[in-house]
Amino acid sequence: METYYAVIFTSQRTDKDGEGYAKMAEVMDELAQKQPGFLRVESARSVEGKGITVSYWESLEAIQAWKENSKHLVAQQFGKEKWYTQYNVEICKVIKDYSFTMN
Repeated sequence: METYYAVIFTSQRTDKDGEGYAKMAEVMDELAQKQPGFLRVESARSVEGKGITVSYWESLEAIQAWKENSKHLVAQQFGKEKWYTQYNVEICKVIKDYSFTMN
């Protein structure tokens, strides 16, 4: 595979509006998958509310377009207002990948 990019989003959730958060996360996952340049996404959250989501993209332009998506902008604002006490975003260029699968 050619070079691609990973966006690593780590966050700490508040205890507010769990239902609204879950619904918005589902909508954002579906929307991201339709975004040009999207490759895949993986996500996990601990019971203490610490989470990590890694999304993979074909280009920096695709990442920027996703960041500026109007529905994603709404989700970002809700995140700042009520869903997160803290978050961090890192954008990385993937220069090599490999995997193992047990048969």
